[in-house]
Amino acid sequence: MASTYLTYTPSSGVTLGTKATISFWVKRSKLDSSGNFYGILSSNGGWNDGTGFAIGWREDMLVWYNLANASGYRTYTNRKFRDTNAWYHIVYKIDTTQASMQDRITLYVNGVDEGDLTSNTSISNAMPSQNASLNQFFDSGDQHQIGRGGSAGSTYFDGSLSHFHYVDGSALAPTVFGSTDSTTGEWQINTSPSYTVGNNGFFILKDGNSVTDQSANSNNFTVGGGTLTFTHDNPSNVFATLNPLSGLNHAPMEHGNCSLSNSGTDGDRIYGTIPSKAGYYEFKIAYTPNGASGIGVQWGCFDITNFGERTYSISSARTMRTGYGYNTYYATTDFGAGNSWENVSTGLDVDTGDILMCAWKNGKVYMGYNGTWFFSANPSNNTDGSTQIPLADSNAYQMPVIKDDGGGSGDCQFNFGNGYLGTTAITTNSGNGYQDANGQGKFQYQPPTGCYALCTKNLNV
Repeated sequence: MASTYLTYTPSSGVTLGTKATISFWVKRSKLDSSGNFYGILSSNGGWNDGTGFAIGWREDMLVWYNLANASGYRTYTNRKFRDTNAWYHIVYKIDTTQASMQDRITLYVNGVDEGDLTSNTSISNAMPSQNASLNQFFDSGDQHQIGRGGSAGSTYFDGSLSHFHYVDGSALAPTVFGSTDSTTGEWQINTSPSYTVGNNGFFILKDGNSVTDQSANSNNFTVGGGTLTFTHDNPSNVFATLNPLSGLNHAPMEHGNCSLSNSGTDGDRIYGTIPSKAGYYEFKIAYTPNGASGIGVQWGCFDITNFGERTYSISSARTMRTGYGYNTYYATTDFGAGNSWENVSTGLDVDTGDILMCAWKNGKVYMGYNGTWFFSANPSNNTDGSTQIPLADSNAYQMPVIKDDGGGSGDCQFNFGNGYLGTTAITTNSGNGYQDANGQGKFQYQPPTGCYALCTKNLNV
């Protein structure tokens, strides 16, 4: 979301102030160990003014703050959540009638009880008092926000949310909203759970970016700021993003870690999060490469199968500014034995705003732009063209890679199949985009035959 948040103010009182359930799926983008708070849900100013409540991330732990009941209390998880490729299912079960303090707020992540939430806090009131009414919790007249922790912009959540439920008056188990797959053992979403929603309950973000309440209540939210963007990345089919943990000195990431904001400095290589033996992705150059340094951006795929044994197989292209425009070359980089640039011109000029393509299969990497493959290649029928980029291991899993080499200002915007380049939706093919042979992804151009979107539903191809 970054600067996007939703608002809703109940007009009636709660069904039962002592019991409630919050359930949502979340995929993180921004990690931060600085002590800043990034809110997912809040009310009455939340984190900022000390009178409301807020749920969100602090130092990569999941935190609950309530500052208006029994002099305030807060809970912290005993672990950090730093997987930016995963969708986490979060369920808070609230029942202040419980005699045991630890049972009054129970947190489940992917169906598993996180245990005692009071052990990682120094304050005395780590839980609400018994039978306490959470009167600022979705009560009449209290504005609630999803996507930030209060009124200050610094508390915005950065990531994706899906299937956000609030149940007013019932403390429900996580099995209402999800279940364990009998084959894979993974926790999976229940897209149509059955429960009594209560006066102020709601169900939003069910299928895409709709803020219309899908329960019988019509407790609709509104977009209070920013732009709420749809993505094909969802709890049932996770698409690749750029991995913020893969480089310490990289440019800032945006748009759900699918854009790299060019910082004008030479940065670390950044890798995607999902590998494939036969993959396809697109990205848009939304900035002007630096002609003085020559190289604007390196991109391609990296052999993760042999990384631990031989760190050499990165096949990439470089975009070089010349006196006549942008002349695209390719290179094979051997990290183990030093760089080995093979300056073979494609004969095609790549300009700002062009959409580049990368595909790999059968031991070859294919690159192109705006629907045209370099070297007159045709990966769909395995035609290599005049020159092609070999992979060291045709059976290895490859990972997308990008390296900013000190260009100007702007973005490299990636589409791994989620249907967007930055905030611009794919609109080709009558707005439907193009899918791979498995019906996955939404691309500007048709993925080559035998090449697939980088998503979990394609892991076995």
